Amino acid sequence: METVVIKIGSSIITTPEGLNEGVINRLARDISALRDAGHQTVVVSSGAVAAGRGKLGIEGQILDINVKQAAAAAGQSSLIWAYEKAFGTHNKKVAQVLLTRDVFSVRRRYLNARNTLRTLLDFHIIPIINENDTVSVDELKFGDNDRLAALVASLLSADRLVILSDVDGLYDADPGKTKTAKLLQLIREITPEHEKAACGTASICGTGGMSSKLIAAKMATSEGITVNIINGKLDYGLIKLFDGSPIGTRFEPSAKKHGARKGWIAFGVRSKGRLTLDDGAAKAIIDGGKSLLPSGIKAIHGLFDRGDAVYCIAPGGRQIAKGLVNYGNVELLKIIGRKTSQIEGILGYKYSDEVIHRDNMTIL
Repeated sequence: METVVIKIGSSIITTPEGLNEGVINRLARDISALRDAGHQTVVVSSGAVAAGRGKLGIEGQILDINVKQAAAAAGQSSLIWAYEKAFGTHNKKVAQVLLTRDVFSVRRRYLNARNTLRTLLDFHIIPIINENDTVSVDELKFGDNDRLAALVASLLSADRLVILSDVDGLYDADPGKTKTAKLLQLIREITPEHEKAACGTASICGTGGMSSKLIAAKMATSEGITVNIINGKLDYGLIKLFDGSPIGTRFEPSAKKHGARKGWIAFGVRSKGRLTLDDGAAKAIIDGGKSLLPSGIKAIHGLFDRGDAVYCIAPGGRQIAKGLVNYGNVELLKIIGRKTSQIEGILGYKYSDEVIHRDNMTIL
């Protein structure tokens, strides 16, 4: 049974006046058909702020965070009720799940969220996930629901992430400015040229443009997840996609799946610092699948404690890995460049021979 995360943007299901329930009904029809075909479906949906804007009588984009949170609170009930009604006509039940960024940063909350979502799927209930804008502040925000959808896909070790956009997919240039722009149907590796071509313009309803969708695609494909960006306004678009029609842009996975824990390390938990490595250590990690020892560290940047996440930096400045450290920055300053046999003599104790064990490290 394939697990599919479907991200629905504000521009798809809202109008300047509020929610477009006709589009929501159409998407519920298609997603219900996928569920009936045996796919475990999870929806990440924007739209609460746009729905609440109409309730509060606000026109245009909301910049004040307090007003935005109030609009989210007013609109979230309308959003989930619209989905409840739409899926109910197809004998499907939904559940509202609101997440903040710290759910993915704190391992215990991460596991709780994963267990809740998996249990809902076991009960054949379709989770409707949104960022909890009502309580989110800058340090808790995802920035856009494209990134949230990629994190959810990693959390569930999903097989596919489908992002519904208001354009047909990724083009080699901005189709709004270049008439000869061509749709890129298959991307095996996201390159700087693709990033340059992505449009980063935000709409009145949404916070993310094509650039945020490309970031989400890069996150998900690096976790072994296939990503599709298709036009959410296309009738039966999801059905056509899963029937094999060549619509939108398909991003091939760039790596094998390595489990939810490695995905959490890569994208969930925030980095607190950086470790600059020598050539030998960088090569041992990338090519040899080795752990990081103190002898391979040349410099330390940032303030972090044992168990925090840090980036591993190759001599040329490239981020090659991310992992959970067994020693804090104060301890590491005393033992970098030293042999593992010297750790206990220097510190007076030893947690581990490794600064980052391979099991707690993911290659970027």
